[in-house]
Amino acid sequence: MNTKKLLITALAVFIVAEVTNYLIHTVILSSTYALEEVAKAFRPMEEMESKMWVMWVVDLIWSFFFAFFFVKGYENKGIMEGVRFGIYIGLFVSLVTAYAQYVVYPIPYSVAFQWFLYGLIQSVLLGVVAALIYKPQPKIAES
Repeated sequence: MNTKKLLITALAVFIVAEVTNYLIHTVILSSTYALEEVAKAFRPMEEMESKMWVMWVVDLIWSFFFAFFFVKGYENKGIMEGVRFGIYIGLFVSLVTAYAQYVVYPIPYSVAFQWFLYGLIQSVLLGVVAALIYKPQPKIAES
């Protein structure tokens, strides 16, 4: 295992995850979250913002393990390896999380489905990022 590439991959996954989290939750789903039936399930914005550092720390740890698991199973099969890994992780994490939250919190089914779908897409994208970054250096032919 190339530790330096693992850490670079984890950092890239973290950055892309944070950007896509912003796009998903602040841009795409903002009108959904503003609906009264959805908004009542969340903490007030000020309270969420004061606790945001916890999410960043957890996302950083999650990103490391995403990259770590990718590297542990690395087969050097290119972007499709990242797509496949992203699908596996997306189903493992997003499916379970979205539908568990649907059961626990008073949110419409459409929100849970969107969390699952966007989470799956995000995981595939993160898998592609991992596949693009954690690849071996091309061997230089000896003369």
